[in-house]
Amino acid sequence: MTTAPFRCSAASTGRGEEPAGTASTVRAFLLLEHAGPWGVDALRDARLPDGLGARIAAAAAAARVRPLLVRRPALTRDAGSGLRVFAASCLPQGTRLEAGTLADPHEVLDLDLASLRGGGSSGLDPHDGTVLAVCTHGRHDACCAELGRPVAAALAAVHPEETWEVSHIGGDRYAGNLLLLPDGLYYGRLDPAAALAVAAASTRGHLELDHLRGRTAYPMPVQAAEVALRRHLGETRRDAVRWVDRSVGGSATNRVTNAVFEVAGGVWSVRVRTVEGPPARLTCRATRENPTPRHEVEAVTPEDAG
Repeated sequence: MTTAPFRCSAASTGRGEEPAGTASTVRAFLLLEHAGPWGVDALRDARLPDGLGARIAAAAAAARVRPLLVRRPALTRDAGSGLRVFAASCLPQGTRLEAGTLADPHEVLDLDLASLRGGGSSGLDPHDGTVLAVCTHGRHDACCAELGRPVAAALAAVHPEETWEVSHIGGDRYAGNLLLLPDGLYYGRLDPAAALAVAAASTRGHLELDHLRGRTAYPMPVQAAEVALRRHLGETRRDAVRWVDRSVGGSATNRVTNAVFEVAGGVWSVRVRTVEGPPARLTCRATRENPTPRHEVEAVTPEDAG
């Protein structure tokens, strides 16, 4: 009898892992168009000239910017010339999205990534649109390709200009995964119908809470706190909840975060305990088990309550 291959997304769902509070903590992104192929390490393995991939990776690391490769889904691939580039700043106090087309890929090294990380311009033009980036990086994780590609195809059919496939963004076990820019929102466990609902909500200026993993500008426990507060209040408007403070206590394996938010003129506090769950294989390629952090929301209270 043939044994079905291990799939980290199915295993994670079976463990009942909550996606809220699992978005990668990134405050700036650099997206470079590259049709492929994508190796395990997409940027370093890409067929860019003169070791350019490694140089871009080093420049991005120095500026604390996350470099990613993007490509159009097969049915909407562009035939234009030049390298399409997006730069996004996703700071708590505000977001910024820029875009441009470079004649020479070496021009990427001229972008001001330090400025981008601080909320300023990279040197590209302001872009008032949205990027819907769906992880389809199958060489990194099989789940991303198997679950991501149908999501990308569905979004591209309705939102062809906004939709891109993207290399590894983190959290393979929550595939299909979507990164929404410039808001810096991660969504997970998406199928085509759920992805279209996320995109429709975003167009209206709202969040879709059932699949929201978190906001990349926030630490993971604060991400979980925001989702819990929004669910408690039934508040889905994108800009209605603002994180203003946090305090952290406890140990590395049993940490308590108290996150404070402003909502419609009021102040709310959310207490989240982060503990280690049982070890598990967290990706399809994993050869050993690792702890599974779990965020337990202990209290959601208005600050002026007793």
